[in-house]
Amino acid sequence: MPPASTWHVLPGQSLRHHSWDQEAVLFNDLSGDTHLLDADALALLLAVQGGASDLAALRQALDAGDDAEPALQVLLEQLASISLIAAHP
Repeated sequence: MPPASTWHVLPGQSLRHHSWDQEAVLFNDLSGDTHLLDADALALLLAVQGGASDLAALRQALDAGDDAEPALQVLLEQLASISLIAAHP
């Protein structure tokens, strides 16, 4: 999948979650599934929900450097694969 230019939380997702230590459980309103996420994935998801939609904005929201882009892209694609976010090409 080529890198998307922007990302958004899918309409209908409330992103209800409970976190502890470095993990969180999150309920997917659209599929009815519950997902176990690590702290980085949850922080990224909440940054997208907060309006950070491209890699530059996400790096800034997460206080991450340019070298974090490949890892952020992988996490974004993983969150998209479980129908929590979607890409705008």
